[in-house]
Amino acid sequence: MITTQEAIDLEDKFGAHNYHPLPVVLAKGEGVNVWDPEGNKYYDFLSAYSAVNQGHCHPRIVNKLKQQAEKLTLVSRAFYSDQLGAYEEYMNDLFGYDKLLPMNTGAEGVETAIKLCRKWSYEKKNLTPKKATIIVAKGNFHGRTTSIISFSNDPVARENFGPYTPGFVSIPYDDLDALEQALQEKDVAGFLVEPIQGEAGVVVPSEGYLKKAAELCQKHNVLFIADEIQTGIARTGEMLCVDHEDVRPDIVILGKALSGGAYPVSAVMADDNIMDSMRPGVHGSTYGGNPLACAVAMEALKVVEDEGLAENADKLGQLFRDEMNNLVEESNLVNLVRGKGLLNAIVINDSEESDTAWNICLKLKENGLLAKPTHGNIIRFAPPLVMTEEQLQDCISIIKDTIHSYEKANA
Repeated sequence: MITTQEAIDLEDKFGAHNYHPLPVVLAKGEGVNVWDPEGNKYYDFLSAYSAVNQGHCHPRIVNKLKQQAEKLTLVSRAFYSDQLGAYEEYMNDLFGYDKLLPMNTGAEGVETAIKLCRKWSYEKKNLTPKKATIIVAKGNFHGRTTSIISFSNDPVARENFGPYTPGFVSIPYDDLDALEQALQEKDVAGFLVEPIQGEAGVVVPSEGYLKKAAELCQKHNVLFIADEIQTGIARTGEMLCVDHEDVRPDIVILGKALSGGAYPVSAVMADDNIMDSMRPGVHGSTYGGNPLACAVAMEALKVVEDEGLAENADKLGQLFRDEMNNLVEESNLVNLVRGKGLLNAIVINDSEESDTAWNICLKLKENGLLAKPTHGNIIRFAPPLVMTEEQLQDCISIIKDTIHSYEKANA
């Protein structure tokens, strides 16, 4: 069997260096735990950026994957399949939208939503041809395609990838005045926003922001597009994060946990008056909506419902933030806790340019818990939603002990 160092050396030699992973190699996963090749066991507190909400290798999802893989995996959309219609009906029953457009990755889902929004704006709203703009929020992360990084304000994501795609207007996140002003400009088609900005460091907007934003969009006949790729599928304590404010977006984008981490699946949902802009030949994907993806996604969502994962995320999230806020009182190293459900982060009392958060994550790894910094001084905590209260308490102890030990060693 390959060793940890051998696996790292192989990636370093033969792979593009477009990631900076924590120095741990994962060879096995089950539930909330992962193991390295040497058999060391860890709590996974990242969940593949919320793709494995149902836990690693959930037996029901794995079995469904095996069953469907032995029958039929791909037909392309040149033909009908016995799985796609059933999947679309299931999604309609669960989320209440007339139509679903199936894709594979989160970035594809965002690109699809952008195209759908613009198509609708020209054909239903009669905007000036080739002038439709989409409002986005600063600090966003919607993917890595050329169009998406064109409206990112992350210099690392943008540098030397231009020329950039026009047609986007960036405003501050959680700023209703800025949104209202932007909506009054000519030829605005949509507002694309994350209900919580995950990659930015789990930035939670003010209470009522999403509801008021949706109302403003409706007032100006602009589509409200919710990117629920990371926040959806029970992560924040509701099936969709927008459900906390009883908001029904015009377009919803899902991905990641839509397959429980077993297979790339994403989806864009909207009602007929928007989705009927998509006619044959306008948009598609060879793999989008393939039988394997449909079967896996349905089972992954049934697991979320059957096991009450939204309720568990809500309950355990409250407990986690309470304990982390206690840590803020006890430590000078952590100065802020924020989050919703089991999507949370702590802010380390140091600059974004420091390596403090990275070094703390290295110590957490040594103590059996895997997490990763974002934006230099923020550590995101997002365990699988199948976690028990006993397991969470164990993890809280690891985090507290690690912080206190690090603080003492570096006093």
